Amino acid sequence: MKLTIRRPRLAFPYSAAPTPRHVAPLPEKRQTGIDYDTEWARSFPARVVRLAVLETVITPAMKVLASPERRGLDRLKDLADTDTERPAPVIFAANHHSHVDTPLLLSSMPEPWRHRMFVAAAADYFFTSRATSVASALALNAIPIERKRVSRRSADDAAELIGEGWSLLIYPEGGRSPDGWGQPFRGGAAYLALRCNVPVVPVHVEGTSRIMRKGAKRPSRSATRVTFGRPLWADEDEDSRRFAVRIERAVAALADETETDWYAARLRAHRDETPALSGPDAPSAWRRAWALGERGPKRPRPSSRRWPDLG
Repeated sequence: MKLTIRRPRLAFPYSAAPTPRHVAPLPEKRQTGIDYDTEWARSFPARVVRLAVLETVITPAMKVLASPERRGLDRLKDLADTDTERPAPVIFAANHHSHVDTPLLLSSMPEPWRHRMFVAAAADYFFTSRATSVASALALNAIPIERKRVSRRSADDAAELIGEGWSLLIYPEGGRSPDGWGQPFRGGAAYLALRCNVPVVPVHVEGTSRIMRKGAKRPSRSATRVTFGRPLWADEDEDSRRFAVRIERAVAALADETETDWYAARLRAHRDETPALSGPDAPSAWRRAWALGERGPKRPRPSSRRWPDLG
């Protein structure tokens, strides 16, 4: 017979007061997902830990694993040259191919934004348990967002942090590429830029799908390139949908610049002939994979084991 030992419940005020029977109880606050509170991750002790992790773990790891080449940092010079103590907040909008993207970008961010960044992370992936929520908030300064829509909670949290001087790293595609090509940009970055009156810096990341494609369990070493574009400001008569299209075109132009050269990419952009991030409109997956060529994600190598020679 198994005995169950019940601990006595402490009375008020040493525990929460019970809800009266005639009053409907408040819904229990979730400790994970979109409701996870990340305010503690901006405290001084958490920021010290995150700085140490970025400079002693993430940056050296990316140097070995990704060998990053960083371009276009000079395009951010005008934003960095300010007389204020804190940098003006910026929204960095990047394409998304791999889980390596976030550590690579955080280690590639220049001063003065390097240690004043927060990341918009999918609530249904990075905040599914207490352990993953704490790790994401502490190491990446991530906040949970709903990637299928711009929820009021997500938008308010991000806007509040931007108002406090924090810069945002966001992936407008909403998730990693399933096949190496890009996905249509959603309006989250454009909406926040309009709401907070801050610029958007387009960023293109190349090579991370060769390190760790979607679904891969272990990474492989490969060279990468991170290209920063010129800051974009929303026009007075521009809504978030049209601004999102312009942000996507800017990232596509950076991708073209990475594959060819700056001058040829600018000529194509001027003629509105920049190749789309989404790739060719091919009817089959193998044609899209063939069009990627060497840029595509690495596939598992076939086993070296062979059938024995029975002849």
